[in-house]
This record gives sequence, C-alpha cells and structure tokens, in this order.
Amino acid sequence: MTFRFPPTCSRCRRSGASASRAALLAALLPGALLGQAFTQRGFLEIRNFAYPQTAPGDSGRLVSEQLLRWEASWRIRSSLQFNAGFDARFDSHRQFERAWRLDWADRRRQRPALSARRLSLLAHKGGFTFEGGRQFIRWGKTDILNPTDRFAPKDFLNVLATDFLGVTAVRGTYERGGDTLDFVVQPLFTPSRTPLLNQRWAALPEEASQFRLLEAPVQYPRRAAAGLRWNHLGDGYEFSLSFYDGYNHLPVYAASVTLLPPPSIVFQRIHPQMRMYGGDVAVPTRWLTLKGEAAYFTSSTPLADNYVLYVIQAERQRGEWLFVGGYAGESVTERRVQIDFAPDRGLAKTFLGRASYNIDTNRSIAVEGAVRQNGKGVYTKLEYTQAVGAHWRVTAAANLLRGAREDFLGQYRRNSNLLLALRYSF
Repeated sequence: MTFRFPPTCSRCRRSGASASRAALLAALLPGALLGQAFTQRGFLEIRNFAYPQTAPGDSGRLVSEQLLRWEASWRIRSSLQFNAGFDARFDSHRQFERAWRLDWADRRRQRPALSARRLSLLAHKGGFTFEGGRQFIRWGKTDILNPTDRFAPKDFLNVLATDFLGVTAVRGTYERGGDTLDFVVQPLFTPSRTPLLNQRWAALPEEASQFRLLEAPVQYPRRAAAGLRWNHLGDGYEFSLSFYDGYNHLPVYAASVTLLPPPSIVFQRIHPQMRMYGGDVAVPTRWLTLKGEAAYFTSSTPLADNYVLYVIQAERQRGEWLFVGGYAGESVTERRVQIDFAPDRGLAKTFLGRASYNIDTNRSIAVEGAVRQNGKGVYTKLEYTQAVGAHWRVTAAANLLRGAREDFLGQYRRNSNLLLALRYSF
C-alpha cells in the first residue's frame, strides 16, 4: 500500500436480462478470441481483518472479503488493442452488494458484487496514442501522496485498504523526444466511494449514536471534466505541469438535524466544482532521488475550500532495501468547508515514510508510517509477504492507529487491525 489515501444514474440502471447477457459475453470472450493475440490474467484473494476493539455503530470484530478479478487484452492489430477487466466480490460485513447485476459506473454506496473494472479500446499511430472507455489514469510522480492525481477516484470503504476505481474517459497522448502531452476528457463522473455511515470506518462521534443517520440522494455533476498535462524529460531531471477543470471526486457534506421522533441527521454528499493548477518534478542524484509535487485548488462551490497541497519526498534504493520518506503540507487560502471526507488533505502536515526489504525471491517485509507534525495522529503498518509455489501468495500485516479524536488519523484509533490475506493468481 502507498499513501495515496487523502443512487445510480439512469444510464446504470440495467435490466436483469441485460446484465446477464453482459456477464455471459464476458465469460465467453476468451473462447471467442482463441487464436488471436489474446492474453489474460487474474486472481482470487481472500482477506480477513481482525479488530481488537469495537467502534460506535459497529460491534463487528471479524471481517472477511473475497475478490475474484479477471483482466484480459486482445491485440486486434499492431496499432489497436481491446482491454477488459471484471471483478466479482463477496464479504461478511454487508459492505458489498448482494445483487448480482453488472455495475458499469461505481456510483453506489456499497461495492458492487459484479463490476466492469476496465473496458476500453486503445489505438496508437506514430507518436499518438488514444484510449476511450473505462480506464485508469494516473498523474504525478511522488509515491506517498499525489495532489495532481485528479482522474483517480478510490474505494475508501476501508480507509487503509483502498483500491483505485476506473473512470469513463477519452485520453489522447502525444510523445515526441523528451516531451509528452496528455489530454483527458471525462464525460461521466466517477466519485470516490466513502465509508458507510453504519460501519466503523465512518468514524462518527459517539454523540451521533443518539440519532438516526440518513443519507440523501446524491446529485452527481453532469458537465464533463477535462485535464491537460505536459511532461518533459531532460538530462538529469524530469518535470510536468498539469491543469484540471471538473469536480472533486471526494465529497463535502451538507447536514441537517431533525428533532422530531426519531431524532435524525440527514447527510447529503456534494462533489464541488474544482479547478487545479499543478506540477511535479523528479531529480535523481548520486545518493537520493528527490521528488516534489504541488497543486493549487480553487472552487466556485460555496462549501469548498481554496487551498494548496504539496509533497516533498526523498527515495533511496540500496541493495534489496528501498526507502521512501517525505512531508505532505497544506496551506488554506480560503476556508469554507464544515464537513468533508478528504484523505488527501487529511494527510497534510504529516511526515510519511516506507521501508521495504526483499529477503529473497519469495519473501519480503515492509514497514510504513505517518506521524502528524503536532503529534496528534500516528499510523504504522508492518507487513510480511511470502510466495508459495508459482501461484500462491500469503500476506500478514498489523495496522496500528492512535491519536486525538479531532485528528484525521486519530479518529480511526479504534480501527487498529490484523490482516491475513491469501491470493491465488492465474
């Protein structure tokens, strides 16, 4: 894991027959493409979490999750490729849906039981590359946090065990010499998935247990988002400049209280308009690779802040050791937010680091951590991974969270946990 923490639309309401046909097509696709330039891979993973403490609104201590992921690519010709990926999920804690419909947009509160992770067509000619459809788009150079990474929503149902969500977009890239120009248009908004209000990762105050918690329907942005990034690779350095005009995939909240019995708090997620001006740089030296990334965010939405988010990072590889460490900072130029869920900003004013060691070809160990500069929040993780044979991998990890109630890290102080994961790759 790296520190890239901080009602379905009408187009997604498929009939059961349509979902069944799509699922059947996905199952039959490998056979239909036999004899072509077709590759596939996937895995089945079982993750078990043990929580020593209960949390307000969630008395569960053991959570089990199962994920089956299949990814494939078909090279139709040398300049044209079709990419596909599908997920099937189940869990013991009702964080995942139980309806076996094929989800195309990742807009529901729970994780879908069956979803199209990626579905895109990629074409290239000369220095031009185009990809359209559901895909993954990553910007930025730092490893512990990416302020400029605006087309990368994540699943935060478990804030420490996240996964990126694909976006529906058209992306064009032009490369010439040491310069790369990247242009993205995202016509369908994909939000980050936030913790469920009735489970431990919502980290609500204990006083909220006196109220019934409700969430109003979300009005998702309808206007397309767009971004432009220019990257230059020079002699002994690399930098980029980026621009984004769209909406924040992390929400702010409007809340209202009803005292009539039963007393209730109604939350409504709002994804504010956002404009970002950013850049990043990497400079390798004899001893270290120095990286920096910064972005300035403005918004016309009354509930959203204007602020600067930046990261300074150093990285060193020595033998089988890899060390990454740095500082994430923030400067608010206009404060208007009352309630939000912003893991990227939650890690601001924090020292972060990671060290990993490859014991041999089959075993590795890693430790990572985050410490608030005022000492009010602390996170540490110790992880051991071992491959068994050609297909199996076992991971054991311990996550410790401590801090003050008002701190982003400290609010999860009751969510320290142990993890045991088993993965079979094919």
